[in-house]
Amino acid sequence: MIGYVTLGSNDIPRAAAFYDELLKLLGAGRFMESETMVAWAVSLDKPALGVIKPFDGKPASFGNGVMVALVVDSNAKVDEVHRQAIALGAKDEGAPGPRGTDGFYAGYFRDLDGHKINCYCWKAG
Repeated sequence: MIGYVTLGSNDIPRAAAFYDELLKLLGAGRFMESETMVAWAVSLDKPALGVIKPFDGKPASFGNGVMVALVVDSNAKVDEVHRQAIALGAKDEGAPGPRGTDGFYAGYFRDLDGHKINCYCWKAG
């Protein structure tokens, strides 16, 4: 149902470098870019993630309660993505591990612009 998600940034080159390194772990690459935005996807028929300067010209900021969740196929990949995000300068918001519902494994971090990101694997059983 989700086509794409955009995250506001005041420094597109910095945000793009962060997501280039992080999203390649998920097999995603850039598919669209301009001076004011960059977007990544695994394929054009799957949801995409982008960073963008706000259209209204006001400074970008993160939203309290807003989170983007990146799904992966294993707990080990959650660990790897979380570890890479932290190595790239993200802030830890919850180390990878089991959460609530049986089979749900997730790690949380804030990107360089303060957006909350969750990388998770759910193997319902």
